[in-house]
Amino acid sequence: MKKEYVPIEADIFSMGGEKVGSIALPESLFGAPWRTDLVHQVTTAMQANARQNRAHTKNRAEVSGGGKKPWKQKGTGQARHGSSRSPIWRHGGITFGPRSERDYGEKINRKMRIGALVSVLSRKAKDGELILVDAFSFPAPKTSAAKAVVAALAKSTGAPGLTAKKNAALLALTAYDTNTIKSFNNLGNVMTEELRAINPVSVLSHKYLVIEKPETAFAVLIARTKAK
Repeated sequence: MKKEYVPIEADIFSMGGEKVGSIALPESLFGAPWRTDLVHQVTTAMQANARQNRAHTKNRAEVSGGGKKPWKQKGTGQARHGSSRSPIWRHGGITFGPRSERDYGEKINRKMRIGALVSVLSRKAKDGELILVDAFSFPAPKTSAAKAVVAALAKSTGAPGLTAKKNAALLALTAYDTNTIKSFNNLGNVMTEELRAINPVSVLSHKYLVIEKPETAFAVLIARTKAK
């Protein structure tokens, strides 16, 4: 029998760290069980798809030289050779070396990708690693202001990990905002990303997930999970 979902009430904070409200987390986004195998399969496939293949070695047809037969076929007392660029010769071609033509990409079905994302979001909520902010608004790009916001949220939410040196938080923005993005760019422990582009890898790569404008954000995510 399916376990009944009990809505989780999450607090909403301002940029100054003050509690300004609360919201019930929708079951379709935050009520999924943790699926280790699915999340592992999707994240490793996404990392493989992002892999850039630069390693490349030349085979005997690609190395320069070797057009002349080293010595005549018979009568020298040496083994017969047709080219000095044979793989068994120094400076010869490489046999079975890495080639840039290799494709490491893996196919990820849409349902798998969505299922993994929902599972990760649910885990973040259950582990208390989801932080909701009413809105991010900066009149101009300012790193010190962004740093103050992080410190205020860390103090008010009881999440000291927000000030960690690396991979502290992923800020999911409902829309592209130049001032906000530039303000956080110089903070090495925080990454900004548009909500429509977040994925299991980016969420799991950071301790906390910070979402702005929760009502709008949840609507965007729900539509994304239901889109064909």
